Amino acid sequence: MTTDLLFHNARLVATVDNDRRELPGGWVAVNDGKISGIGSNADPLPEARQAIDAADCLITPGLINTHHHLFQNLTRAYTPMTSAPLFGWLQALYPLWTANIDEEAAYISTWVGLAELAMSGCTTSTDHHYLHPLRAGDLLSAQIKAAHELGFRFHPTYGSMSLSVKDGGLPPDDAVREEDDILAESERHVAAWHDPSHGSMTQIALAPCSPFTVTPDLMRRTAELAERLDVRLHTHLAENAEDDDFALETFGMRPVDLYDDVGWMTDRSWGAHVVRPNETEVARLGAAGVGIAHCPSSNMILSSGIAPVVDLLHAGCPVGLGVDGSSSADSGSLWQEARLAMLQGKLKSGAAAMTARMSLEVSTRGGAGCLGRQGELGELSVGAVADLAVWKLDGLTFAGVLDDPIEGWLRCGPTSAWHTVVDGNFVVRDGTLVSSKLPEQLALHRTVASRFQGV
Repeated sequence: MTTDLLFHNARLVATVDNDRRELPGGWVAVNDGKISGIGSNADPLPEARQAIDAADCLITPGLINTHHHLFQNLTRAYTPMTSAPLFGWLQALYPLWTANIDEEAAYISTWVGLAELAMSGCTTSTDHHYLHPLRAGDLLSAQIKAAHELGFRFHPTYGSMSLSVKDGGLPPDDAVREEDDILAESERHVAAWHDPSHGSMTQIALAPCSPFTVTPDLMRRTAELAERLDVRLHTHLAENAEDDDFALETFGMRPVDLYDDVGWMTDRSWGAHVVRPNETEVARLGAAGVGIAHCPSSNMILSSGIAPVVDLLHAGCPVGLGVDGSSSADSGSLWQEARLAMLQGKLKSGAAAMTARMSLEVSTRGGAGCLGRQGELGELSVGAVADLAVWKLDGLTFAGVLDDPIEGWLRCGPTSAWHTVVDGNFVVRDGTLVSSKLPEQLALHRTVASRFQGV
């Protein structure tokens, strides 16, 4: 059989499959959006309509981003907010975001954010869009339009906030919605966009924002709705000391206890950050199979701490990576998060405790586990989706990387993907975004960002 696309002569193919095969001189064949064959330099090459020489390159599965707030790239590195911890940072930005968010802003921030992720070798991203003021329009549909235009695999969530300042929460009154309305909109968006089929490009999850922005009742009702609709659940969990203090003062329990109390201690859910669980809570999360979106840059910038990623992995949690909001973490590079995850893991748990291979696995298979798409995303195996990244390992940056291309890939950057392929199609080719719309999209993004920032 003649295959659609063939990458061959790679320095190494890191499959991250069930057997964790690493194939020197390897090749990957793609047909009809799926992986149709994989081999090493000892295996015969299939015929291909398009063959790409991957000499001096590492080929990996496409990276998976499990936590983001894409609209926040409209206030990236916004000067008044570059030194505040989480609660103060949010309270200052909520009014600015709420007053300016609309369909145009949701569309252009998503387009630019996903394009930036693609440049870092990312092929699938979720987004936790929790801001839906009544006047703003259909923001989730605007986001999905952007992802479709780019050809990017997208797992947006219908996020929500219902607990405003007047009721003891953090957001302003005009940022929240009525809970019955939130649940109705959640169901509407799942019906409109969620595709559960193998290889689907769009899946929806439900995502009440956090303990300080929604009520326990909304958390419970959302869990019940997700069970009925068979979709996944996402929220912020055990993010920092302020989060701990709020949960204890307001609910009389720690965030992980609250998570359990409202019916979220299940392998249907994944939580963002999870910086501050204690040893017992780590074991409980692992036993339940709760997924973890590890966000190392954001956790450092907001001084939240370093998540116990190695302990969570050993406990049995699927652990993925998240770049988080682009005005807290600022950079939208998932490769950078993979590198920081490796470095933080060593710092917290010991030099041998977190390797580049573990970090690659977290950023691929772990992300697929968080999204409930194990065996389909996050690995290079026959029948898996044809989402992959090709990384050049040449030039000054990689001089001397002879022994281990995977360790070299993550230790010796910064680096961007040379090719990023989603569903068998190039989104990035030869280090450049394929879409010809980038200049006009960046101009629009600047206009909209200027409106948000008043400059």
